[in-house]
Amino acid sequence: MARNYNIYRRQIFEMWTYRELIWNLTITDLKNKYQNTSIGFLWSILSPFLLAIVLYLVFRNLFQQEEDFAIYLLVGIMTWRFFNNGTMSSLYTIVSKASLVTKVYIPRQILVLATVLSSLISSMLEFLILVPIIFVLTGSIPVTIILVPSLLLLYFWFILGVAFFLSASYVYFRDLNQIWEVMLTILFFLCPIVYPLSIINPALLPYYMLNPLTRFIIMFRGLMVTGDLPSTSSIVVVLGSGTLIFLLGIFTFNRLQRRFAEAL
Repeated sequence: MARNYNIYRRQIFEMWTYRELIWNLTITDLKNKYQNTSIGFLWSILSPFLLAIVLYLVFRNLFQQEEDFAIYLLVGIMTWRFFNNGTMSSLYTIVSKASLVTKVYIPRQILVLATVLSSLISSMLEFLILVPIIFVLTGSIPVTIILVPSLLLLYFWFILGVAFFLSASYVYFRDLNQIWEVMLTILFFLCPIVYPLSIINPALLPYYMLNPLTRFIIMFRGLMVTGDLPSTSSIVVVLGSGTLIFLLGIFTFNRLQRRFAEAL
């Protein structure tokens, strides 16, 4: 236990030491995402809105009794996109930067951190643009919206843990990208993005709420739309799951990185 603690403490110190490199890698990753597109970053805004329009047209008749269904759908999609983009892009981080891993000494963790940080910045901008849209559609903006950045950082911590696990595992198991794409599709429909919680069987609801992604979506909607503060149970679930996933991810990464050079 003490040995692992010392390892994690050293890694945190290394990340601080390499903070300028982390920032440069983050900015480079952001630029690479949109450098060959004609409208650049606007695609990150246009894409979720187009998806929201399609889903709204498909599901509006089923859930037309739900108040503010359109904005609930938008917030759910924006929340989901951070998890989807952050984990999917991190999957290829180590493999795509093989030269940095095998020829230069840097803490490999910062490569994953920079990738997820670029997704965090994109997500923050998306949520920022969502604020005036919420005002237009609902006529008001709850004061609880000021807590969204704090929730985004907690969400970032959770996603970073998943990213560490995926990026390290993909080095050895190249079919993981196909499996994770299927898992993301399943997870999308296991979260209350296109349907309300009211359709869940009350007997199954306690198990359904164990999904931390469900909690995050509900918490973002509460802070941004209805002005509801997160419940104690939601805070406990996301903090507990975030800590567990992060520790599992960084532990897996530390164990597997020892043979990265050989596997690449």
